[in-house]
Amino acid sequence: MTYAEFRARSAFTRDELVRLAQGVLLDDAPEGFRSKLPLPPMLMVDRVVQIERSGQHRARIVAERDVHPDDWYFACHFVGDPVQPGCLGVDGIWQLLGFYCAWNGALGTGRALGSGEVEFAGQIRPHNRLVRYEVDVVRYTQLAASGSTIVIGDGRLQVDGEWIYVIKRAKVGIFQNVDGRPQ
Repeated sequence: MTYAEFRARSAFTRDELVRLAQGVLLDDAPEGFRSKLPLPPMLMVDRVVQIERSGQHRARIVAERDVHPDDWYFACHFVGDPVQPGCLGVDGIWQLLGFYCAWNGALGTGRALGSGEVEFAGQIRPHNRLVRYEVDVVRYTQLAASGSTIVIGDGRLQVDGEWIYVIKRAKVGIFQNVDGRPQ
């Protein structure tokens, strides 16, 4: 897929997300383009079902993940009482914000920068089937002097149709020269 095709798409499959994380999805990635997603098993998204801009600084991302009884964290969190760690749902929101930055043209390496409020009203268990993320980008800023980008979004997560997490003001930054390689 070309970089222009990537930026024009409004949905992505699991295979495409994994290939992006591997760095092999784009045939003509611009210099400075870095993958904005981790590889499985840390990839917390199976597909992006909708991604769209709604103005210069706002956007919406809707994504899904299938729950499997043998997901790696159920075996260790907690023995006899398996539940997905809540932090992995928050990480899914950060992953989607980083993905949005890549899709929107940010160059560099992504880092989670924190969040405001995080509320849990439910849990993800091995018998559940589908996690749905909805993220509203409320601020997107490219800083010309440093080449960095900052995105802030509000996210919600549901499992099997029930809203269980609310994450407000989740923040991700895209930075130059922080990709873990020796300088």
